Amino acid sequence: MYYIVYVFLWLLSLLPLRALHFISDCFYVLVFYIFKYRKEVVFKNMRQAYPQKTDGEIERLAKKFYHAFIDSLIESIKLFSSGKRFIQKHVRVDTTLPDKLAAENKSCQMHACHQFNWEYLNLAMALSFKQPLVAVYMPIKAKALNKIFYDLRTRYGTVMLPATDMKNRFAAWRNRLHVLALVADQNPGNVQNALWFQFFNKPTPFIPGPERYAREKKCPVILAYSRIVKRGYYSLHFELLTEDASLLAEGELTKLYVKRITEMINEQPHNWLWSHRRWKHEWKEEYGVVG
Repeated sequence: MYYIVYVFLWLLSLLPLRALHFISDCFYVLVFYIFKYRKEVVFKNMRQAYPQKTDGEIERLAKKFYHAFIDSLIESIKLFSSGKRFIQKHVRVDTTLPDKLAAENKSCQMHACHQFNWEYLNLAMALSFKQPLVAVYMPIKAKALNKIFYDLRTRYGTVMLPATDMKNRFAAWRNRLHVLALVADQNPGNVQNALWFQFFNKPTPFIPGPERYAREKKCPVILAYSRIVKRGYYSLHFELLTEDASLLAEGELTKLYVKRITEMINEQPHNWLWSHRRWKHEWKEEYGVVG
């Protein structure tokens, strides 16, 4: 199955990006109008985040999101036959901050969120950083697809650590220069141990792991965020959240992260994964204070 799927994707990747975007447009019609993939979730999330917007404005934003989402999936196929020059052309990376930390021989933790196009961004960082990129990921249940995307994501040296065994796998990197990349806006498995903050007008649980790791390592933490420049082109930026996470009060790092990603999403709302059931958990008093 692995080889069948890989060969199919590789052959499809030989099409020019313009042709892939045409395919994306066709899928958009199917996904938005016919199958209505998570449409109810997307509209509900957007109405909660932007209660001031009219129904028409929400629908326009939703359509823009679906275009960006499907583009990111279809565009990723191009990576199977593309080289370094393609990535460097389609993703502009500002490495000023990572380069500064590398020059100081400082490992850091990078907190990101679900923005597009994460497959392009991963490869662009691996090509641009002076220090190794270590990324935590959730394995895909389908074994063939998991291997295909693992091979794709590690092509230029990214070290992929499965979230299911992150602690053991990361041990080899504790004393080596690296950037540890974590997507920190996903739902926690245990909401009772989560850190709760107001996020788009509702108490929302955030996974405590990223902050806990950073505090233990006493390391700098940087925020990564992307911008869709135009169709098929992205830019990637970084900013410092703290020089030393251990110097912040408990919960303060996550609070800073939530504040900044809220601002980032507001600047380009269609560039975030609204189809994610981010607000499926309801806050209870027993969970503690909402930050």
